[in-house]
Amino acid sequence: MKTNALAHKSIQPKILYYGTPVVLLTTKNEDGSTNISPISSSWALGDCIVMGIGYGGKAVENLRQHPECVLNLPDPSLWKQVELLAPLTGKDPVPSYKEQMGFRYEKDKFAAAGFTPMPSATVEPKRILECPLQIEAKVVNIRTPEHSPDFAIVEVKAVKVHASEDIVLGENYIDPASWSPLIYNFRHYFGLGAQMGKSYRSET
Repeated sequence: MKTNALAHKSIQPKILYYGTPVVLLTTKNEDGSTNISPISSSWALGDCIVMGIGYGGKAVENLRQHPECVLNLPDPSLWKQVELLAPLTGKDPVPSYKEQMGFRYEKDKFAAAGFTPMPSATVEPKRILECPLQIEAKVVNIRTPEHSPDFAIVEVKAVKVHASEDIVLGENYIDPASWSPLIYNFRHYFGLGAQMGKSYRSET
């Protein structure tokens, strides 16, 4: 019996990570070292980038104390290293609810995931060498949504973009045929598939 592809069913999923790029957010700890926080909720409009970040980790605390960061975007080949970071937290002591979920404290997340720190140009948190796309940014606003008090909505302004030479087209374009972000799709990792077409506004 053939199913109706247009039929829909009302469901109540536990999470709504419906397919967004993974960001490895680097922030400055109180001792000057750099923390790495994997996040999967972000979007950009011009030089404005908005991120959703849980309060249980170190990232929001760091951003309040030192309002700078780097958004490091990994490609699909790095998914195993990203997953090594998943059960780690920079919070010491580990919040009880996170401890129950299997999280453990880790000071040096670069070493834990096999990543290489490199200096940033305009902000203090380090960049991740292995990530093909890195965006240095300054925090503009942090607020808590009334209906979801466990998360912060963080607005940042991009101030410097670094891109691996093999994904750059011309002087200032990212080649979409060469660049593939790591996608977090309902708690599974994916890369992009084949190109289907392009926007009428595309300049490449």
